[in-house]
Amino acid sequence: MPLTPEQLTEIEAQRATPRPTLRAVSEGMEAHLYRANPVLDHGFVRVIDYMGDDSAIVQAARVSYGAGTKHVSNDEGLIRYLMRHWHSTPFEMCEVKLHVKLPVFVARQWIRHRTANVNEYSARYSILDREFYIPEPAQLAAQSTVNNQGRGAVLEGAEAARVLEMLKADASRSYDHYEEMLSQEGQQGLARELARMNLPMNIYTQWYWKTDLHNLFHFLRLRADAHAQFEIRVYAEEIARLTADWVPLAFAAFEDYRMGGATLSAKAIAVLKRRLAGEAVTQESSGMSKGEWREFEEIWG
Repeated sequence: MPLTPEQLTEIEAQRATPRPTLRAVSEGMEAHLYRANPVLDHGFVRVIDYMGDDSAIVQAARVSYGAGTKHVSNDEGLIRYLMRHWHSTPFEMCEVKLHVKLPVFVARQWIRHRTANVNEYSARYSILDREFYIPEPAQLAAQSTVNNQGRGAVLEGAEAARVLEMLKADASRSYDHYEEMLSQEGQQGLARELARMNLPMNIYTQWYWKTDLHNLFHFLRLRADAHAQFEIRVYAEEIARLTADWVPLAFAAFEDYRMGGATLSAKAIAVLKRRLAGEAVTQESSGMSKGEWREFEEIWG
């Protein structure tokens, strides 16, 4: 279960006591405040707080750039201009604080984004719950033969069953030993900060994660991408859904220019110009490496 009855009661109490404010409010984000949005089997994402909205981006840009953006006739156009030209500071005016419950191995991948303030549940002071991420059968895949950090064909039949049983049994056994080490009848038991080292990477942890919109967009560009690992991608997709309601104009520009767009190298631009002029260009004559050419062909055909 993603949330305990006590946590659900706390959330309902928070939502039942709205307070008047003079600050900028995003109606879309207000609807999401405190609610736990399920992810994976035991995880969730919920919005604890936020600052700013689309208008905060526009306001900051006009202060920063003054007359340089007065030709942009509306807020949407200005936001798209900022996104198109890779301006970052106006988007930093918006911030969001999330409460995330996630498997430890996902957290270790997530924390590589060193652009947020993070406070994680401490297993030195508290005892972790018996909750583990066990993949759905569709996510049990073999190692890819073409990508060293990706998945290949889905495991089937007896092999899939064997792997699932090992995941469940190992997690359960590790937690049993964790409990035994913490407290034994007639003995002191091992310190929590030491006992935790025996826990598996698929056990769930929790943290508060606060970041600004510019860095959030960078996180989403990488982790909501189809090539990202499934277990972190589903979190990114849920956060993207919340962000789209928070700053709809900025998110639409982000989808257009970052998620749906492509960055071209000088060599790629030269190839396109040559092709438009009717010239047949090969990888050998392009000046690109085989990897660059393959990626170029995937986009431009």
